[in-house]
Amino acid sequence: MEMNFEALKSQVTACTACELCKTRHNVVFGDGVPNAEVMFIGEGPGEQEDLQGRPFVGRAGQLLDKMLAVIDLDRSKNIYITNMVKCRPPQNRDPLPAEQEQCIAYLRGQVAAIRPKIIVCLGRIAACRLISKDFKVTKQHGMWFEKNGVLMMGTFHPAALLRYPAQKPAAFEDFTALRDKIQEICDHTY
Repeated sequence: MEMNFEALKSQVTACTACELCKTRHNVVFGDGVPNAEVMFIGEGPGEQEDLQGRPFVGRAGQLLDKMLAVIDLDRSKNIYITNMVKCRPPQNRDPLPAEQEQCIAYLRGQVAAIRPKIIVCLGRIAACRLISKDFKVTKQHGMWFEKNGVLMMGTFHPAALLRYPAQKPAAFEDFTALRDKIQEICDHTY
């Protein structure tokens, strides 16, 4: 599904392939720079994201932005952020497998257009879909996996860190490992 990025965004914005389109305020396509070497993928938009049409802008997004800033990453200058599904699941429930399946071609289109060297899966849903169906965030966070020439890591979703702050030191270690890997393999992120 390689196509012009703006054409892909228009297609996603008009999507009615699953039930999520009936309750959304906005499609949340993604945010960041189009030539990002590092891409972050979460599970789906929350309430604030649905209202604003941008990923990770609520409390979890504010925490993510702080964590990114510590390792000199910022969606306005050197990364791209998106989600598995582009519409908010009701009551912020996990996106259903059928909903993920409807959106996966859009995500593949984004990855094909951006061509990141590194993908960071934020949370279990994204890691299980993109890295391994039996991925365990608490046991495998921070580990590197190579798929189709792209290095991938799963880490804690920032919303989980808000609920379980004791996991923040482990998440910080993951971000430190990410910074080191960026310095090792990326050309223009830093």
